Amino acid sequence: MYVSTTRSADAGRPAGRSRHAVPATVVGLGVVSLITDMSAEMVTAVLPLYLVYGLGVGYLQLGAVDGLYTGASAVLRLAGGYLADRLGRPKAVALAGYGLSAVTKLGFPLAGSSLPLIGGLIGVDRAGKGVRTAPRDAMITLATPSEGLGRAFGVHRAMDTAGALLGPLLAFGLLTLLVGDYTAVFAVSFCLGVVAVVVLAVFVRQPAGTVARTRVGLGAGLMLLRGRGLRRTFLVAALLGLFTVGDMFLFVGVQQTAGLPSGALPLLPLATALSFMALATPVGRLADRLGRWRVFLLGHVVLLVAYVLLALALSGWVVAGLVLLAHGVFYACTDGVLMAHAAPLVPEALRATGLAIVQTGQAVARACGAVVFGAVAAGLALSPAFAVLAVALLVAVLVGGAVRS
Repeated sequence: MYVSTTRSADAGRPAGRSRHAVPATVVGLGVVSLITDMSAEMVTAVLPLYLVYGLGVGYLQLGAVDGLYTGASAVLRLAGGYLADRLGRPKAVALAGYGLSAVTKLGFPLAGSSLPLIGGLIGVDRAGKGVRTAPRDAMITLATPSEGLGRAFGVHRAMDTAGALLGPLLAFGLLTLLVGDYTAVFAVSFCLGVVAVVVLAVFVRQPAGTVARTRVGLGAGLMLLRGRGLRRTFLVAALLGLFTVGDMFLFVGVQQTAGLPSGALPLLPLATALSFMALATPVGRLADRLGRWRVFLLGHVVLLVAYVLLALALSGWVVAGLVLLAHGVFYACTDGVLMAHAAPLVPEALRATGLAIVQTGQAVARACGAVVFGAVAAGLALSPAFAVLAVALLVAVLVGGAVRS
């Protein structure tokens, strides 16, 4: 049995407040994501530096790790979404995912220089992200009126990205203060993960309106793809995801093609996070007005410009700054906007499952794309590989523009 979401007029929408107000559930989830991203990005920021310049891994291996980082959560996103709908308890399922990611931080000091162990820990960490993402996004959609979804996701992603901005700074500060003590970075990352779990458990309320119980099977979730709107969204998001290189590779590409010192690598995500954080809310509001699909495609056009700059192999901090700015704009136009676009295409009773289907298709495609890009970069070098990727992404954007989702 599960609890369906048949909302009353006030359920999930704060009574007596403006319809433009961001619901408390969204703000609470934003705080949880802020703390969690601080924890996660402390590790993510130092990982490329450690792998490329510490362990000396090549582009092919980096592509495999990047693909694992992106795709390990894919299948569990579907499982997390389905369980949230099946049990009618998205908060409980999200809590399990946040807890799993927090615990894995304790394993990194024990992995040492073992690439398989590091890969396994990354896989478990991303599995936690996979379990929690769809239930969390479903809670946002269930707490927010449909016309304000773009703004609500923008606020949440802005808070999430504030954590992504603070995490690398904290890691960089610790490594500078404690002279390369990676164990301290992982310990602080674990503590922040635990704090996020406590905040979610104690201070975030599950959206109201879960009053009617009914049974939903797995088949009902899979049947969602028979709907033309969600099916087209799923296919085009996956196609674009196939030609979207992972963050790890993009930052290495910026550092190497722009000729920056290797020590700058952990700081590059800050520029992406800063522009993403500043633009997420206004772009979300713009998506509500102009059309979420249009803004989603526009984000990929901006990413295409970044790929062209990397393909031209222009050196210097200005070029690096432009690429990272475009990377942040891309995230602001796509990350929450895609979920805001997909949510109205899915019945509320299957909201978490439907969002998880779209996220899973995109994550699997990105994982495959990362591995292929690693192989191309190993064979051609980075700049020509980004040129190939730019052409492929242009074709995918044109396909997305021709499809009315």
